[in-house]
Amino acid sequence: MGPVGAGKSMAVQTLSDIDVLDTDERATDETAAYKQNTTVCMDAGVLELGSGDKVRLIGAPGQDRFDFMWDILLQQARAVILLLDHSRVSRLEDLDHFMDRLGERLVGRKLPLAVGITHVELLPELSLGIYRRRLREREDSFPACVVPVLPVDAREKKDMQTLVLTVAAMLEMMHRYG
Repeated sequence: MGPVGAGKSMAVQTLSDIDVLDTDERATDETAAYKQNTTVCMDAGVLELGSGDKVRLIGAPGQDRFDFMWDILLQQARAVILLLDHSRVSRLEDLDHFMDRLGERLVGRKLPLAVGITHVELLPELSLGIYRRRLREREDSFPACVVPVLPVDAREKKDMQTLVLTVAAMLEMMHRYG
């Protein structure tokens, strides 16, 4: 999940070991200022882990007008990765917005959550600590641990694998220790 232009589609494409199913359409609203096409339903791929294990990768649309898809996609989710664009002026508002939307939709469910910060190279002087502080200030119902905040380049497989492995480890800990 995350706002338009945060790198969700690219992350799925980078990680997927199969051809990605995308539902991109030409952007016709304010999204056109960020990119030509936008996801209207989802991006779907698969990350093969070996021994028959795999992770289904689903990228949700970033626009609120497609938020009905968030409900559908979160029903099957086992973990959530929130991608945020560090170069956006509204970066903290984006964090609050998506955390609020997740909180509304995940009532009674505890899912591991990690936050990936993209486009860090465009504003390297601004510390990622702003996201960590904001998350500590919030009283969200995510598992009783610090939400990991990692700088990532959605085009770099190693960065995205680290983010996926982070939520996978959190999921394992939740299942093992409640």
